Amino acid sequence: QLQLVESGGGLVQPGGSLTLSCEFTSARYLVGWFRQAPGKEREGVSCIDYRGSTHYLDSVKGRFTISRDNAKNTVYLRMNSLKPEDTAVYYCAGARALSAAICPELGRFEFWGQGTHVTVSS
Repeated sequence: QLQLVESGGGLVQPGGSLTLSCEFTSARYLVGWFRQAPGKEREGVSCIDYRGSTHYLDSVKGRFTISRDNAKNTVYLRMNSLKPEDTAVYYCAGARALSAAICPELGRFEFWGQGTHVTVSS
């Protein structure tokens, strides 16, 4: 059983930056960040496997960076150049998988955190 806890959400102005953290209880899992905006479906934002291979949603490429510290069992999501459309609840999730390429397949992620709110607004 994998447990995950997100932190770092908040209110930020357009163009600003924010870093989310996800602490989890076991390092041998693929971990990803997902988001759900009001009235929209949940989508995979970025994933990283145990070895550090990554996958990004097209709309965040070049703006968001995912990283992980296996010694601390923590995955980070650095979000730069934030836009109002990035506003959502961001969730961290884990999967028993090897490849970050499964990131769009939400059903493959068995374990979910409670989420953290990110609001991008002036």
